[in-house]
Amino acid sequence: MLGVSDVPRAAAFWSAALGYVAREEMADDWVVLVPAEGTGVQLSLGLSETPVQEHPRVHLDLYAGDARDQAAEVERLVSLGARRVDWDLASEDADFVVLADTEGNRFCVIDTGHH
Repeated sequence: MLGVSDVPRAAAFWSAALGYVAREEMADDWVVLVPAEGTGVQLSLGLSETPVQEHPRVHLDLYAGDARDQAAEVERLVSLGARRVDWDLASEDADFVVLADTEGNRFCVIDTGHH
């Protein structure tokens, strides 16, 4: 489960980001998102009053094919409401870009073609 402070807002972002839909009618405090095109990993979003961690132990990684795909995916996600995060733990040649969703939860977009 991904903790959020605004379930409808988070559901809208992650549905657009991943191409997912709500499995059933969304509650005020909970929703499970599933792939729109069939089976796959499901993502639950639950209401949380816990503050976002600056360096979370658990986060999502979204994979892109190469640097060009990564840049396009980052821009698409930013256009949906994500924001870039300056990540103090990244090396200069890191294969990832850290973003925060509409709730401030950190996630990465990985360049799988990076050597």
